[in-house]
Amino acid sequence: MTIAIGANGQSGALLRRVEALSGQRLAQCYQCGTCAAGCPFAEAMDVLPDRLIRHLLFDVPGVLEREALWVCVGCDLCAQRCPRGLDVPRVMEALRLIALRTRGDQLPVAQIPAAALEDLPPIALVASLRRQTG
Repeated sequence: MTIAIGANGQSGALLRRVEALSGQRLAQCYQCGTCAAGCPFAEAMDVLPDRLIRHLLFDVPGVLEREALWVCVGCDLCAQRCPRGLDVPRVMEALRLIALRTRGDQLPVAQIPAAALEDLPPIALVASLRRQTG
């Protein structure tokens, strides 16, 4: 079990939750940047995957508010290239789950206008609901 003691003096509870949900040991990451170098959406991320893992390890506040969680599409390119075998998409999915569980449902389905439902492709609607609701 990894325990991070960050600048705020807390015990790394978020790190432990992410590791439990993802099945990954984040201390394995040695910040080589291979995941970020191969990511097709790196330019759209506010923080790159290797930095996000570093923030988790050092208990930096605000990890769950990062846009990178939602930009990652889980293409597995980073996981395939990682020299340490870390499955970064599983880490991102764990962070999304924790974020959704923490803040609750953000998109009440009953409030989506009928016209919008007709115009949206079904896969976009399903994907949006999956990512935006707990």
